[in-house]
Parts: sequence; structure tokens; C-alpha cells
Amino acid sequence: MRHVGAYSLAFFLLVPTAAPAFAAPADAPQTRPATTVATISGVVRDGAGGVVQRATVIARLISGAERQTTTDAEGRFSITPPAAGDVTLIVRVDGFEESRRTLAGPATREGLEVVLAPAGVTDAVTVTPTRSEQRMGDVPASVSVISRDDIRRSAAVLPDDLLRSLPTFSLFRRSSSISAHPTSQGVSLRGIGPSGVSRTLVLLDGVPFNDPFGGWVYWTRIPLEGAERIEVVDSASSSLYGTYAMGGVINIVTATPQRRTVEMKTQYGNLGSPKFDVRASDVFGKLGVTFDASVFDTDGYAPVVEVNPAGQAERGPIDNNADVTFRNFGVKLDYSPNDRTQTFARIGYFREKRDNGKISTFQPFTEEANDTSLTSVSGGVRWRLADQSQLSATIFSDVETFRSNFMAVVQGTPVPRSVGRMTLNQRVPTNSVGGMVEWSRAFKGRHYITAGTDWRWTDGDSEEDALDPVTGTTVTLHRVAGGTQRNLGAFVQDVISPTTDLMITLSARVDSWKNYDPHNTETTLATGAVSDPVLPERDDTVVSPRAGARYRVNDRVSVWGGIGGGFRAPTLNELYRSFRVGAIATAANPLLGPEHLVGGDLGVSVLAADNLTLRATWFDNRVKDPVSNVTIGTNQQQRQNLGRTRIWGLQTDAEYRLGFWRLFGAYVYEEAKVKENETNPALVGLFLPQVPKHRGTVQVSYENPRFANVMFEVQGVGTQFDDDLNTRAVPGIEEPGLPEYGIASLSVSRQLSHQIDVFLAGQNLFNQEYFVGTLPTLIGPPRLVSVGLRLRLQGR
Repeated sequence: MRHVGAYSLAFFLLVPTAAPAFAAPADAPQTRPATTVATISGVVRDGAGGVVQRATVIARLISGAERQTTTDAEGRFSITPPAAGDVTLIVRVDGFEESRRTLAGPATREGLEVVLAPAGVTDAVTVTPTRSEQRMGDVPASVSVISRDDIRRSAAVLPDDLLRSLPTFSLFRRSSSISAHPTSQGVSLRGIGPSGVSRTLVLLDGVPFNDPFGGWVYWTRIPLEGAERIEVVDSASSSLYGTYAMGGVINIVTATPQRRTVEMKTQYGNLGSPKFDVRASDVFGKLGVTFDASVFDTDGYAPVVEVNPAGQAERGPIDNNADVTFRNFGVKLDYSPNDRTQTFARIGYFREKRDNGKISTFQPFTEEANDTSLTSVSGGVRWRLADQSQLSATIFSDVETFRSNFMAVVQGTPVPRSVGRMTLNQRVPTNSVGGMVEWSRAFKGRHYITAGTDWRWTDGDSEEDALDPVTGTTVTLHRVAGGTQRNLGAFVQDVISPTTDLMITLSARVDSWKNYDPHNTETTLATGAVSDPVLPERDDTVVSPRAGARYRVNDRVSVWGGIGGGFRAPTLNELYRSFRVGAIATAANPLLGPEHLVGGDLGVSVLAADNLTLRATWFDNRVKDPVSNVTIGTNQQQRQNLGRTRIWGLQTDAEYRLGFWRLFGAYVYEEAKVKENETNPALVGLFLPQVPKHRGTVQVSYENPRFANVMFEVQGVGTQFDDDLNTRAVPGIEEPGLPEYGIASLSVSRQLSHQIDVFLAGQNLFNQEYFVGTLPTLIGPPRLVSVGLRLRLQGR
């Protein structure tokens, strides 16, 4: 293992101790401006007359030059444009529709009052699709935004349960982070290659969040209560973000610090499930400080079905509850020495422990379990240069240790699952460091150019002890397998506005990645024999272009489309780490190559009425050489580049608002099939496992602060296959695959005072038993009901 302690502290070099100098040299000739530039000042309010804090206020000239500021605790702002002339004043803040007005003279520039209307579906401002702030209604891509209010209304306890309200979102094997092994928590959008490894890049304030060794996501690590919004881009985004973004991007945007503010949420649920969240922040002049913490524990549930639909008992003496305990802490500093410079630094610590629902019969009280400890550090700076362009730089580092053990289960007779034997102990230390630099500038109001580069270096090993095949108590083989991976990319993007109704986005990226220092050293303890084969190094260069356009037909109808390419390099986990799930052992493959995607989508957005928005998107993605778990023998699989697959479908959603009522519905139809496979032609024409044809969500909410806020939600998921051969079935059910299911959730909250809310929330409200796996038959989480309160304190 290499040591990267020096790298993890390098971000401090990016935080300036003084503002960058933009002034002219002392001997430069001094001139007096011909025209005085008048300052613009005013206050920003909501529709009820309340002030809006931390709203972004931009003064933009026709040339594209601009300056920006934010409103203070009293909603007030003051800003001086970069030069004289007509100014467009833009006001943006999450949850409200963007406000724009043209100011033609000095007489109209003081004492302004800007009243913001609640945001509609297309009015939300996002930063993820183009790496710059844009209205959702201007982006030529499929984008969804979960707002802070949506987060608070949801009955979800953990972030992945919240994201399931978007039918395009899924985790491998229908799993939930309340019970699933972390390596099975890879996220898939629109069915792009579902597996334990994500084909979707997850970001926290623009910093990569996926596990550096395996690509999966620790959903319990997300500071959900501190999120201002979550932006989900379903379209391929490798042209901007590189590997992992082949299937899309999820960006968690955290809230800015507020003056002397403490927000606490405490709750308790059945299954012995207490949870506590706290977020505290303050602003000391130019410095903002934010502290986040989240603590959760649960007794969990037994994931193996007690009696399957065939009437056969499956749960045995080795089966117990799958549960999780986690602690997540973070501190972020925001420092703005002047109106041109913004810096941040963040440090976080995460610890998670899981029991996976099985216990050894040879080592009493020894459970199949895993635990993770992870320390993350990041920092960055953003400058507005003299020519009004923007320059930003970020550096980040993760230091992680993941431990896991695995069991083999013997099907006893007559008692099922009566013998459990440990087979493997794993320890996976990983170090990772990366960074990015980005520059952007508007040109003549028609072009917005963004260019940048990013890189990431990861070193990790899977240190394994194989145990004897009789009792699983003696180490027989010691293995160290792993390597080092380097990714380097550069991109450029032009957002073109030929007219006020047409927006064109062109982007391209080149990535160079390399796996080196691969090794798989095995030592047989009984003989001392050492096996150390020479493993191949692998490198490749990939170009990912994308073109998209959005056209506003009229005030109510917009159409858009895009086409592009994407890729994903195999992770160190796929290349070098083996694992077992139940009776199925899956081998690593150091010969894996990258996955490639070519895809496109066409969409339409219709404001059918002032309070009714309809959206529909057709998508078609072709993936070459996807990495899949392929059956190579009885209870044996290996990761292989599969050949070619095609995933296409239709994505729709609708939102209707009437007074205190809101109705939202979304549905996705998709077909994901194998199109080519030279090594196993029998797979051609079969469906990809873990991708259902049908998924949908319906939400009905009532929001009236005088009485209560209520949200009722139903999620439905269609049949999906559990294996690549499309043959495995739940015993007692004739059709192969995992049957369709539907679950309901309900949340009710009541404001007792300005500072205190109480709430009641229930997931899987009717305690529906639904199936998430076969061999053995596994079920999803049962009903989880929580009660709690939110407390918000704010000083002056």
C-alpha cells in the first residue's frame, strides 16, 4: 500500500490567505470613467411578504459580463454592475421561480423589491447537467430535482429510500441500505447495467462520492438533513464527468450556512430504530461554519423468508436479523475574503457496522458481517477574474478501510439452512486522492464556454484469509490482490443561445485511464508455497462527445433532444476482489476492459395549464462490453465483458397543484436485453437481470401550515429477473424472476410553533412482503413506522 497522507492535506494549498490581485500596475495610466456605475439595491421577499435569505442576485450586462452577491439575513442586497449600461437583474434561490427584470436607468436601481413565486417543475435552478447554473426548463437533458421541502415531506429514513420516488432510480437486487451489504448498493439510472458497481456518478457539492475501490455508494453517509436539494441527471454525462457518469449523475447540494442556526431531528421507530440528525451553522463576518451529524441504529429484520410461496420453510437456525449501525460527522468552512473569491474546506468521518443476517454454527456468536471506516477531506477555491470569467479548483482525498467476512450455507435435512461455515475474511484498505480545475466565461451573451480537467488516483488491496472447508475456523490460504488506478480527463463545453427560444449544448471529453502494479499473491499456509502470477497492466484512452438542443415552441411547450457517448473503466474491486452471495461465488477478472455507451433521448415538456406540467422522454442506450456476472459453472460466476446490450424505453411524469394540494406521478417503461455475446450465445435476446419493465410512483400531498402537512406515496415495481439466464424463480411461483410488488408510505407533520414540528412517518405501510432475491428467497424490509420532532433555533 502507498501512503498518501501528504496528498490528503494538499488542499490547504488551494485556500488563499489573501485575495488574488486584479488591480492594474502602479505605473499604469489612470483614467476616469466616462459614466458613473449606479449601485443596485433592494430586498427579496416571498409571496407572503417574508424575506428570502441567501438568494443569489446577479447583475448581468448585454455583453455577458456580470457580478453577483447574496441576500443577507434581512433579505437585502446591494450590488454594483461591472460597467454602465442596461442591466438584467437575476434573482435565484432554491424552491422559487427565477426572477428577471431589465433596469434601464439609475432611477430604477435603488429600493427595489423582488417578489419570488414558488418554483414549478421547469423553474428549478440546477448546476449538475452543464456544471453551471441553469433553469431546468433550459437544459437539453432529463433532469429531476428533489427539493428540501420534498426531503422533509418524505417518509424515508435513509437517502436511497427517498430517491426511489424517482422510478428511474434503483439499487442492485431491489435492496435497501437498511439491510443490504454495501457492495450491492451500486445505483443504476434507467437500467444502465445494474450491479453492485454504480454506472451513475454520485457527487456531494460537486465532489465525487462513490467508493474509490468499488464504485458502490454508502447511502448512509449522505447528510440528508443538510441537503438543500438533490439533482438527478438521467442522461449519459461522461462528456463532462468521465467514468461512472456513463448512466447519469446524482448531485447532493448542501445548504449554505445561516447565522446562529441549529436544526435537530430526532425520531424513533419500530425494529428498534432510533435516529438523530443535527445541523448547526453560523456566520462570522466572511466565514461560515457548518457542522452535520447523523446517528442511526436498528435491530433490523430477517431477510430470508420464513415460508416461501410453495409452503416450504426456508429460514433456518443460521438465519438472524440483518441490521446496520452508523455514525456520520462532517464540518465545512466557507470563507469569502471579498466579492470575487469563495473558498471552502470540508472534513468528514464515517463509520458503519452491519450484520448480514447469518451466523456460524462452528463459531458460536460469529456473524457474517462487515464494517467500514472512512475519512474524507476536500477543499477548493472559486475566483471571479477581472474579465468576469470564473476559475475554480478543488482537491479531495479519501482514506478507507472496509472489512467483510463470508459464509457458506449447507442445506440441512430435515431442518433447512442448519449449518453455516465461514469461508473468507477480507480487509480492503484504500487510499484515493483527486482534484479538478474548471474555467468558464460568457461571450457576447450567446456563448457560455466551460473547460476543465480532473484526475483521480486510487490504490487498494483485497487482503483475504481463506478458511478450511470443514469448520471454517482455520486459515488455509492468505491472498493479497489489488493494484493502482489512475484516471485523467479534460473537457470543454459550449452552451449556445442563438435566440431566446433555442439553446444548444456541445461538449466533449477525453479520458486516459491506467491500471498498474496489479498483483495476486497467494500463500498456502500448510506448505508455505507462494503463487505470484504476472498480471497484465491495462490502459486506454476514451473520447466522449455529446450534443443537445432545447427549443421553446411557445410559452407552454418545449422540446429537446440529445445524443452522446459514455464509458466506465472497471474498478479495482471488479478486477481483483472475489466475493460470495449465498451459494453463489463470483470471481474477479484482471482482464476486464472498459464499458462503452452510445445513447440518445428525445423529450417534450408541456405546461398544459397554469398548475399542470407534463413531461415525457424517449431514450435509447446501446452499451458495448458491459461488465456483468456471468454463470461459468454450478454456483460459480465470473465478471466478464458481456458483449452488447440495449436499454430503451419511455419516461413520463406529471405534476398538478391546486391550492394546498399537490399530485405527482411518474412512470418508466424500459426494455434491457443482451444483443451480442460471443462467449455464451444463449444469453442473446435475454433480459438483463435486475431491470424491471415497469416502475412507477404516485404521490398525493396536502400542505397547510395551519393544520398539517401530509404526503401519501405508492411505489410499484414490475417483474425482474434475478439471474443472467432468466431462469431462477421464487419457489411456488410459476413464472421465473422476482414478481411485481407495490408498497405505500405516509408522512404527517404538524407545526406546533415556529421552532418545533412533530411528525409521524411510515414506510411499507401495509407490511407488504415482497421478494428481492433467490437462492435463498429474500424479502425486502417490513413496515417501519417512526415518530419524532424537528427543532429549529435561530439567533440574531
